[in-house]
Amino acid sequence: MQAWVIGNWKQNPATSDDVQTLLSDLLATADKNDGANSAGCQLMVAPSCIHLAGVSDHLQDSPVLCAAQDISAHSGTTGAYTGDCSAQQVADAGATWTLLGHSERRQYHQETHACLLSKMTHAFDQGLGVVFCIGETQAQYDAGQTLAVIDEQLTVIKDILTQQPALADTLFDRLIIAYEPVWAIGTGKVPTVAEVSATHQHIKQTVAGYGEALDNITVLYGGSVNADNADSFAADAMIDGALVGGASLKAASFLAIAQAFGNGRA
Repeated sequence: MQAWVIGNWKQNPATSDDVQTLLSDLLATADKNDGANSAGCQLMVAPSCIHLAGVSDHLQDSPVLCAAQDISAHSGTTGAYTGDCSAQQVADAGATWTLLGHSERRQYHQETHACLLSKMTHAFDQGLGVVFCIGETQAQYDAGQTLAVIDEQLTVIKDILTQQPALADTLFDRLIIAYEPVWAIGTGKVPTVAEVSATHQHIKQTVAGYGEALDNITVLYGGSVNADNADSFAADAMIDGALVGGASLKAASFLAIAQAFGNGRA
């Protein structure tokens, strides 16, 4: 099974020049390493919306994919929604995937189940793949509620399949789940590989229960993944790759993570 390593740049870098430098370093380093984006690992980056078209243009004719960090819940196309970018608009800018449900969106923008269901519907209607982020807070983890929280978050997938049952046959190739414990994002705190593996197994079993075509869905881990710990995560068969934050802003560290997963899947 092919691994995925996705860089979520968040609100970085600051300027278009910095973006182009990062991309040039990424492609040059990958080429020097005989393609860190090997047959075993698919690379993708998710720039901020303002840089999306430029990143997409730079990555043309390269094996690296481009994703949006978010899309509008209000309309999949156009409308009077100041500040929003629709699924159609980000697809036109060159994105082929979008992140949805990141904990920072859930926290700072109070994204609800209904909001995420609307966004996922728009994404699929416009031909975008979805990287759906789930995960528990520190308080929920300490209370032993991780699996219950995840089960509730995953019902967005169950509900969209109820609304659009025809999606079941294609969703395996259009949906990636990223498990990111909120308490591990950018904190340096990292769950054990055994904990992540068990949680991923639960996620896969839960989603498989929504339909036969979703058996063994791709599940990534995110939360303080770096070049030093990537090998340990990559060695576990339940962990299909990584959603990477800060370490994706340096070509060398991002590609080291990709190489770790690529070596395990090649």
